[in-house]
Amino acid sequence: MSTVYFTNLRTTASLNLQGKMERLVRAAGIEEMDFKDKFTAIKIHFGEPGNLAYIRHNYACRMVEILQALGAKVFLTDSNTLYSGRRANAIDHQIGAFENGFTMTSVKAPVIIADGLKGTEYVEIPVGSDICKSAKIGAAIANADIIISMNHFKGHEQAGFGGALKNIGMGSASRGGKLDLHSSSQPRIETANCTACRQCVRFCNYGAITIDATRTAVIDYRKCVGCGQCIAVCRFDAAQPVWNNSSETMNRKIAEYTYAILKDKPHFHVNFIMNVSPDCDCWASNDVPLVPDIGIAAAFDPVALDQACADMVTAAPSLPGSRGNEDGRLDLTGKDKFHHVHPNTNWRVGLQHAEKMGLGVTEYNIVHV
Repeated sequence: MSTVYFTNLRTTASLNLQGKMERLVRAAGIEEMDFKDKFTAIKIHFGEPGNLAYIRHNYACRMVEILQALGAKVFLTDSNTLYSGRRANAIDHQIGAFENGFTMTSVKAPVIIADGLKGTEYVEIPVGSDICKSAKIGAAIANADIIISMNHFKGHEQAGFGGALKNIGMGSASRGGKLDLHSSSQPRIETANCTACRQCVRFCNYGAITIDATRTAVIDYRKCVGCGQCIAVCRFDAAQPVWNNSSETMNRKIAEYTYAILKDKPHFHVNFIMNVSPDCDCWASNDVPLVPDIGIAAAFDPVALDQACADMVTAAPSLPGSRGNEDGRLDLTGKDKFHHVHPNTNWRVGLQHAEKMGLGVTEYNIVHV
C-alpha cells in the first residue's frame, strides 16, 4: 500500500494555495530526494492556447523555488504534439507556453521542449513488453536525472482521464513515440455526417484524407497514423474513433512509456484536482468542470496517486450544467464521471497494467495535510 498526501483548497490570510502546495510536497517527502546539481525536469502541460483549465504558472514557480533551494538544476518541459496545432513544434510550443504565463520571469526556470524543434530528438528506451518493445522519449526528459510531474487531473476522450501516467507517458513521448501510442486507434468517417468542409484534409499532417467524387471524406489507412486530429477538428461528428479496445491498448502503452521514463530515475508527482474538465488540455477550449474543485494530492507512487484522485472524483457530486448532466437532474455522486462522459474508455486497465509492471500499486492510504 502506498501513501498519498492530500490537501484541500481552504486557505487563510496567512496561507495561500501556493503555500498549501509547498506544505503538501514537503510533508510527502520531497526533501528526502537528493537534488544537488541534478538536472531536474518538471514535466507539465503548458495548455493549448485558448484553454484555461491548465495548471497556473504560479504553482510551477513555487515548485521551482522549492527545488532550486534543494540544489536542483530545474527546467520545465513538455514534448511536441502529434496533431497540428500551437504545440506541434518547439517554436510555437514555447510561444504558447509564454502566452499562458510560463516565462523565465514568471516561473524562474527555462522552458525546454523535450523532443526538440520538430519532435525528432528522442532517446529510445527499452521496455521489453509484448506491446512496446521500446519507448521513444523526448531527449531532454530521457537525459534528466530526476522527474517531477505536475499534473492537471481531468477527463480525456481516449484515456478516460489524464493524470500522472498520462502526463508522463504520453506527454514525454516524442512525435514518433506518439505515433506508436496512437497507432491502434485509426478513425473512421461517418459518411452521412460529412459536409466536405475539408477541415480534416487541411489538418491531416500525413496526407491521409481526401474528398472523393461523392463529396465525402475518405481515409487512406496506408498513410493514417491514428493521431486523432481529424476527430478533433471535425465539427459535424463525421470523423469518429473506431474503438475496438483502442482505449485499453493506448492506456497499456501509456503505462509502459511511463515505466520506461521512471524506472531508472528518482521521481515525485503532484496532481491538481481542480477545473476537472471533461477533455484534455490539448484542446483550445475547456468545458464546464465535471465536479467541484477538490484539492491537491502528492505521492512518490504515480499509480496510487492517480487511483486516489479518480476515487475522489467518483465520490464527488456532479456539477449541474456539466457534460452528461446538462439539465442538472442526474445524481452522479459515487459514480464514475469519466466513464459517464466517455463511455468507450477504460482508465482502470492502464492503472492495472502499470501495477503489473511494478510501476506502483493501486492500494493506498490518504494522509491529510
